[in-house]
Amino acid sequence: MVATPPSRSPRHAEQGFTLLELMIVMIIIATLAAIAIPSYMNNVRHAREAVLKEDLHTMRTAIDSYTVDKEKAPQTLDDLVQAGYLKAMPVDPFTHRSDTWLAVQDDSLMTIDQTQSGISDVHSGAQETSSEGTSYNTW
Repeated sequence: MVATPPSRSPRHAEQGFTLLELMIVMIIIATLAAIAIPSYMNNVRHAREAVLKEDLHTMRTAIDSYTVDKEKAPQTLDDLVQAGYLKAMPVDPFTHRSDTWLAVQDDSLMTIDQTQSGISDVHSGAQETSSEGTSYNTW
């Protein structure tokens, strides 16, 4: 007895995607990625900028409070942590480090009772340009 190969009927044809269909799907995915990735990166940048603004506000408030309470300005940013005005030095969201903050030393006195000048302001150490067109280290 001779075995005959199974016959193929049109109803049992192999199923699959053609190369053209796969290419169309890849083009659609690439187009969506090209739209979504820049939007995502822009949202991440705005979130980092919001964190930077909040950190700068917190540190500037701590500098002012320290100066008024101690009647002298802090000499280093670490003075704010050691005196309990900050729990820890914040991490700059753009440099990803906590030791890149730029402390601004000022010889003027903030109050009549102040006996020693020192740090009066703080800026980010990041060199990048913000979405507003200004450098982060000028904020």
